[in-house]
Order: sequence, then structure tokens, then C-alpha cells
Amino acid sequence: MTPQEFINAITPAALTSAKATKVPASFAVAEAALESGWGSSKLAQEGFNLFGVKADPSWTGEVLLMNTREFLNGHWIMLTASWRKYDDWLGAITDHAAFLLNNPRYASAFATTNAIDFVNSVAAAGYATDPSYAEKIISIMQEHQLTTLDLT
Repeated sequence: MTPQEFINAITPAALTSAKATKVPASFAVAEAALESGWGSSKLAQEGFNLFGVKADPSWTGEVLLMNTREFLNGHWIMLTASWRKYDDWLGAITDHAAFLLNNPRYASAFATTNAIDFVNSVAAAGYATDPSYAEKIISIMQEHQLTTLDLT
């Protein structure tokens, strides 16, 4: 799938979620692109899992069992993990938005007035360990003019 095909495929779900949750559609699409390799990851292809969300004990939906590489006790190991499986793109995007909405440390992001500030606020709250996380998301947003989604 090309980047534009991926954008076209998930934009309706991102827009629907944005209306209900106030998570900018541009952010959802850009992060999904980064996390899923533009929809090419096995998680995205087999379970609509765009954000690499594992199935913890609170998850009551279907799961995918897949190997993952984890750093434990000073060593990299391969283990089988349970991953959340969704019925469609909207399920993944809505679940991701709920995580942000229900976690108080991201409250400041919802006080922002644009997607760039939203990304920076989420990053500042410790969303990702990658120090270039915000830069990567913003770069995808700008390269593909995704902020235009937030104007609809």
C-alpha cells in the first residue's frame, strides 16, 4: 500500500474519531503511518492494529499471538505476546484515542488548539521513549499535508 492509499484508507475512521474525541485526525493518521509502516505491519494487516497495542488483562476482545523482541534483564529475547485485534480501522483509532483521553498525563494535549501542539504535548507527557517522536510525527503530517484533515 502506498502512503496515499494508506491515508485514503484510514482517513474516514480518523475523522469520525476526531469528531468524538478531539484527537486530531492528522495526528491519528501520522502516528498510525509511523507505527504500522504505512499499514504494512503484520499487526495492521491481520488485526487492524495500527499502534502496536498489546492485549493486557483488561482487553476483552480478540487477540493475535505474535512474536516480539523485548529487552528483559539486560538481554534481548524473543517471546510470544498477545496483541489487540480490531474489527476495522475505526476500532483501532477509537481505542487509541480512548487511551489518550483516559490517561490524565495527556490532559494538556486536549487543551491545545492545533495538531502540532497536540503532538508536542503528547510527546512532552512521555508518550514515546524515542526523543525524535514528535519530530517524526510532525514530519509525516507536513510531508503529506495531513493538517488539512483537521479543517473539515
